[in-house]
Amino acid sequence: MLFIEKIGGSSMSKFQYVLNNIILPEGPEKVQYNRIFVVSAYNNVTNWLLEDKKKGISGIYRKFAEQEDFEEALDELLQKLIEINRTFENIGLDLEAADAFISDRIIQTKSILNSMDEVITSGYVEKKGILLAAREALASIGESHSAFNSVNILKNQGVNATLVDLSGFHDLLFLTIDERIHKMLNPINFSKTLTVATGYTKGTEGIMREFDRGYSEVTFAKIAVEVKADEAIIHKEFHLSSADPRIVGVDKAIPVGQTNYDVADQLADIGMEAIHPKAAKPLEKLGINLRIKNTFEPEHPGTLISKDYKGMESKVEIIAGTDQVVVIEIHDSSMVGEVGFDKMMMAIFEKYQISYILKATNANCISMLIWEKSARPEMIKELEAFYQLVTVKKVAVISIIGSNIAKPGVLANAAQILASNQINIECVSQSLRQVNMQFVINRDCFEKAITVLNETLCLEQPSEKVM
Repeated sequence: MLFIEKIGGSSMSKFQYVLNNIILPEGPEKVQYNRIFVVSAYNNVTNWLLEDKKKGISGIYRKFAEQEDFEEALDELLQKLIEINRTFENIGLDLEAADAFISDRIIQTKSILNSMDEVITSGYVEKKGILLAAREALASIGESHSAFNSVNILKNQGVNATLVDLSGFHDLLFLTIDERIHKMLNPINFSKTLTVATGYTKGTEGIMREFDRGYSEVTFAKIAVEVKADEAIIHKEFHLSSADPRIVGVDKAIPVGQTNYDVADQLADIGMEAIHPKAAKPLEKLGINLRIKNTFEPEHPGTLISKDYKGMESKVEIIAGTDQVVVIEIHDSSMVGEVGFDKMMMAIFEKYQISYILKATNANCISMLIWEKSARPEMIKELEAFYQLVTVKKVAVISIIGSNIAKPGVLANAAQILASNQINIECVSQSLRQVNMQFVINRDCFEKAITVLNETLCLEQPSEKVM
């Protein structure tokens, strides 16, 4: 059997655990081949290179885009990456080789960005395409760094390991992402070597242009399809659980045994990704099962996600949500009975590249839930120019998710739990398929709602074991 496994950034930063729990659990002398590892950059490295979206902190990319001193920023980054190298000396990293590799990569990046900067300042070329290319070049550094170090450590422990650097930094090959993956992996005999591939892949279409920060999972999925893997595994810092352990506590976050790709999509829609939705689709289509495992609990089988799974008994599997959303409500008395009344609203959303999470309507109102960062003032002004009343309210959304929750009482029970805890439902949505019931609530009640729903709807139900 052939397995493809992705290691997340938080886990990569604790590579000793990755070695002991995942790659070499029985030591180098009993290494199991037929495994391909796709590695993320070390924790925070991509944030330093691009930006930290959660904290709103700009990275080197912004300095380049605004024509500030990006070279000095790259020098500072290099020192941080060399410091990271030092944390792996005790498990076999050759510091001289590792430092030389990343130093060379930073020098090359400076050269590339300086060339791009000259093209931009010439005024002959449209700036947007150059900035996208710069973003690609910067993003590739983190995964190349962690992949090189991983292979170096494995080799120094006596393991036959192969580095597959998909960043294309040293070639001028005009290849699509799929073509590059095929070209790089085709010669490898996976039964004889452990393969470590970068989470970033260079391609003519630009992996970040379409997938942005989800690119490493897209590489992971494309490799799985290319080699027709028997199972795909993602190793994370936490289990895929009934609720966020940081909110409800680790002891009350019950690992989900099995679920399906539909549930994974529902989670992705509110930013709680088990896997990037565009990475999940090729796996689902080819029938490759995905397993989510906790790096630090290797004996636990994790969560198995498959195409056709449906729980044997009706039960809520996951309580998830976010408090980083707003409701935009259109109220217009001329709306009733009018066909296509929301056409202009959707056109404005498309103009600003906004995908809504939830939509609820009645005779005179349309309420749409979007990410708060997408609610730009200029977009709101455009809506106000067309409709009688536009209301914007900061809220939270709670999703009650399960592969088999289409039964009487689930919606009523959830609403009663919220009401009994003095949590008002401001908006509600549920589709005919009934895998996701969404409640829009006051933002201040977000963590309380997650906690009480998890305790009542999840902890009181028996957990199904992973197959």
